[in-house]
Order: sequence, then C-alpha cells, then structure tokens
Amino acid sequence: MMIFLILVPFATFTALMLLTSTTVSLFAGAAVAAATIAYDVTRGGSVKMLAAGALLLFSALGCYIAFVDSSWSNPAVRLAVDSGVLAIALVSIAIRFPFTLQYAREVVDAETMQLPGFMRANYIITWAWTTAFLLMLVANILMIYQPSLPLWVGLAIAFAARNSAAYFTKWYPKHRRAKYGTPPHHALPAA
Repeated sequence: MMIFLILVPFATFTALMLLTSTTVSLFAGAAVAAATIAYDVTRGGSVKMLAAGALLLFSALGCYIAFVDSSWSNPAVRLAVDSGVLAIALVSIAIRFPFTLQYAREVVDAETMQLPGFMRANYIITWAWTTAFLLMLVANILMIYQPSLPLWVGLAIAFAARNSAAYFTKWYPKHRRAKYGTPPHHALPAA
C-alpha cells in the first residue's frame, strides 16, 4: 500500500499524458498528490517530502503551462517532472534526510529506528529510487533527442526502473535481516 501511495500521483500524471492535455495531466497529478497527503495526515502520518514535492512540482508546472507558456511538448514536460523528482531525491540525500526515512519511521518501532543499520538501509533504498528516477530522466532525454524511437521504449525503461526500485524496496530489508540477523523484537524497515 505504501509504495502505491508514493507512486500514484506520478502514475496518474503519466497515464493522463497519454489520454488528455498536459495541463489536465499536471493538475490531476497535483490533486492526487494532495489527496495522498490528506490520506496520510488523516491516518496519523506525516506530510511526506516526496508527496509535498510532487504537489508543488505538478502545481507549479501546471500553472506555468496554463498561464505563461503552453508551447511545451509532452516529452519536455515529462523531462521537467522527472528532473524535479530526481532533484527531490538528491536534496533529501544532501540534507541527510533520505525521503524513504519518513515512510520507514511509520512502520517500525522506536527501538528499530535506533539500530545502526536503519539509516544505512534508508540511504541505500533512497539511492535505489534515485537511480530509478535518473533512468526515467534518461528515457525522456532519449525520447526528445531520438524522436524516431517508439513511445514504448521510453515507457518500458520507466516501467522497468520504477518496478525495480519497488522490488528492491521490498527485498532489501529482508536481505539485511538474513545477512545480519534481527535483534529480538525488531524488524528492519519495509520502507
């Protein structure tokens, strides 16, 4: 469920880009990001950096395209969105607060958060997602500079990168438990 909440604003934007206008796609992504924030807060969670960043990114781009310059191509908009998401991930690492940490803290107990490997696991998982965001950006750059490539190539790269990061997010905590063991009554984050 958590990975779904993380990805649903971006999936909404991507799906709608195939079906409707850029502006509608951006504002729908912003609305879904706002809904995920509201859902998190109403169930007692925190406002997540990635969801807030998505809300800001989709809203700002939507307003810019709707009111300032509507000539942006679909690949250019996807490039801007992917660059923004990559920037959010990199900033979270640079400020020493990997964006996966907020999700992990909501699914583990206080003692687990104190384990030495807890922060390391979050950095590694955040780097996996950052790599996926970079690959999505590369796919969009390919689509812009190699327009003869079929659309499915870019979509396949993005799909594979996203799914690989999601799989890694589930696999890595289990791998750490198997490799390092788990102290009694603790579990590593399933971020």
